[in-house]
Amino acid sequence: MNIALIAHDNKKKLMENLCIAYRHILNKHTLYATGTTGSLVEAATNLSVHKYLAGHLGGEQQLGSQVANNDIDLVVFLRDPVAPKSYEPNINGILRLCDVHNIPLASNLATAEILLLALDRGDLDWRKI
Repeated sequence: MNIALIAHDNKKKLMENLCIAYRHILNKHTLYATGTTGSLVEAATNLSVHKYLAGHLGGEQQLGSQVANNDIDLVVFLRDPVAPKSYEPNINGILRLCDVHNIPLASNLATAEILLLALDRGDLDWRKI
């Protein structure tokens, strides 16, 4: 399955730690990420990540395009709801696209862990149909 990874600046370390903890699941899938997040995840986990531009340079739109084309099966967008920066990716566009195309989206660590475990159990295999 194709998994998109996006993280606001204050959540990038959390994304690295999530990917380290669930590396055994993520290594079975194809990963896509905005530029900085993808580079950090690759360095921390040794996983292969298809990287787009940095989120504020258009990477969010590039991933959004994949979501709109139904080429992404799961999105993990760890956002900073308390102190988002003006240049950071806006979750509303990705959220809307995921809702329109029925793509599971995690916006916090708890939901991300639940979705990754469900993915490993095969609960998201309906996306292959």
